[in-house]
Amino acid sequence: MANLGSTLITLLCLLAILCAHIAPCESTRKGKLHPHRHARAQHVRKGKFVKTKGTRFLLHGSPFLFNGFNAYWMMNVAVEPAERYKVTEVFQQAALAGMNVCRTWAFNDGCDKALQTSPGVYDEQVFQALDFVVSEARKCGVRLILSLVNNYKDYGGRPQYVQWARNAGVSVNGDDDFYTNGVIKGYYKNHIKTVLNRVNTFTNLAYKDDNMIMAWELMNEPRCENDYSGRTVNAWKGFMEIQRRTKSGTTLVMKLELISSPTTSSKKLTLPQSMLTLISVDVERMWSHWNDTKRILKKPLAFTEFGKSKKEPGYSETSRDAFFGMVYSNIYRYARTGGSMGGGLVWQLMARDMESYCDGYEIVLSQEAATSDVISRQSRAMTTLAAKML
Repeated sequence: MANLGSTLITLLCLLAILCAHIAPCESTRKGKLHPHRHARAQHVRKGKFVKTKGTRFLLHGSPFLFNGFNAYWMMNVAVEPAERYKVTEVFQQAALAGMNVCRTWAFNDGCDKALQTSPGVYDEQVFQALDFVVSEARKCGVRLILSLVNNYKDYGGRPQYVQWARNAGVSVNGDDDFYTNGVIKGYYKNHIKTVLNRVNTFTNLAYKDDNMIMAWELMNEPRCENDYSGRTVNAWKGFMEIQRRTKSGTTLVMKLELISSPTTSSKKLTLPQSMLTLISVDVERMWSHWNDTKRILKKPLAFTEFGKSKKEPGYSETSRDAFFGMVYSNIYRYARTGGSMGGGLVWQLMARDMESYCDGYEIVLSQEAATSDVISRQSRAMTTLAAKML
């Protein structure tokens, strides 16, 4: 997430084609499951990916709607085995609230606890931490959207790739060379190949064959300061799609952020069949993007980041819950009235005792009962609605 100030009124939207699958939490396998978790358990046993048809997400040929969350920190925390309970706790609490999709990072480039310490060189301990995250998601029935690199310098990102090339004697002008320089694109292509071919040490499944991995996000919030038209990033998107299209059972995600008029920008987009797009949009533009994805892009839509900061003057849990209620109501309404809406992902869930990761938007479900109830109601509503759409 970019630094958006104290109030996150900006929503990040995914337009797309996905794939994946889920399994019930071990803790829910004993006794009676809640209705939405029972439905998810039925899907898991058949081991299928989520598909898309036109503007809808489908599972086993039926409409698939979801309610989920962001938790970018999971791999970083799981590097320390003694801290892994925090990952498990969040997945378990999310599953109890009916949440079934999580977006998290599958990158840390050249920083503390780096996954990729230098181009093509990986830390096995950190990779096993990511393995753990993926395996815990499977246990708890939570599908994953894994992001493969950051736009920002946090956790390395584009700047680190460019610096690696510079250190190798490659002539580069700046961070935007990430999209066009052949050496840098080679570094990144290798990272994709390495992650997708990784065999999970807990599940013995290659990441590319794991139906719990719902989608691959090529970059978190891409920008190109030298070209605001989007052409450079779109061209890079096409390159990466060509390089990766046949290498995974899951569908790639491509993210573009359009700051200008949403309708005008969307009309200019051309998206490959297996790509996702990210659009930055405030709450007032939700309808515009829903309408554009349905009528112009003809792809499914999900709001992938929204939240309200505790650092905002006058903040209260009541005001945050009201904001969530408004966003959830719109998501439900757009899903119910047909078209492209698939679900939303709140920013962000955390476990207890994670102050160093807190950004103001954190939610600890076990400690914030009212917010947990709001989230659970949305999960039930989306599950019920999906059943009615059969």
